[in-house]
Amino acid sequence: MSTTESRPASPWHPGEIAIQAHLGVAERMAELGPRVIRDHLIEQHRTFYRTMPFVVLGTVDPAGEAWATLRTGPPGFLDVPDPARLRVRAAPDPHDPAQAGLVDGAAIGLLGIDLTTRRRNRLNGTVRVGEADGFEIAVTQSFGNCPQYIRVRPNPGPVSAAEASAPQVSERLDAGARALVAQAETFFVASYVEGADGRRQVDVSHRGGPAGFVRIDAEGGLTIPDFSGNRFFNTLGNMLANPRAGLAFPDFATGDLLQMTGRAAVILDAPEIAAFPGAERLWRFAPRTVIRRAGVLRPDATARSR
Repeated sequence: MSTTESRPASPWHPGEIAIQAHLGVAERMAELGPRVIRDHLIEQHRTFYRTMPFVVLGTVDPAGEAWATLRTGPPGFLDVPDPARLRVRAAPDPHDPAQAGLVDGAAIGLLGIDLTTRRRNRLNGTVRVGEADGFEIAVTQSFGNCPQYIRVRPNPGPVSAAEASAPQVSERLDAGARALVAQAETFFVASYVEGADGRRQVDVSHRGGPAGFVRIDAEGGLTIPDFSGNRFFNTLGNMLANPRAGLAFPDFATGDLLQMTGRAAVILDAPEIAAFPGAERLWRFAPRTVIRRAGVLRPDATARSR
């Protein structure tokens, strides 16, 4: 019998490994990854989700476009029947472009984030649709994230008796969208890769910084700084392997949600990085479809005075 112990499988895909190797941390991350990325939800994360009034989702529509979105509900609308499953009790929303990716068997990314305490947990997995009031996610990967760059504010919550309004759809950022992005301190980004076996992995993550940290060029493209973090590079690794991405900017003052899908490009080394204080890398995003949905979140009255 061999005395060689089998090494846990690496959770990293080639895009993530490429950036880790570029920074000289691939060996360290190969050791760390299997210890911190689990195939189930630990007890503290199960408890965390049950208290949350909103959740961030990342999906891929039938055309292969990535979308990020938020779903809300009273605490308890997220439930964890067992460590391998997370249940989301939220009715389908035909106005949400991410809804097209919420089909049985689809890959999905999910982020639980408490903006009041700066706690967050990420997971990805597979959608299981079987109930009229929502869906389940079979967990593939689950891991915690540090609280860096999360701007403290009240959590968005559900809107009571809201009437669905038709979304505003455009191919570019209008003046209102530009203003929202220019003052944003928080947004969310969905990205994905497809493995050699054809399986898809979707991630959705948080990005935060001082107002103005996302810069908009004359053509409506966005440039986003990437600061020092956990060296996982889930999002940037996905973008390196597959440029399709989706962004969601909540307007905390009005309750509107600005969603866009398009193409991203990662910049690992360039003189222009120095123009973004604290940035170690940059990435650019070119919107292809922009959707604004009014009043889908509970407005934060304190946000109007910020």
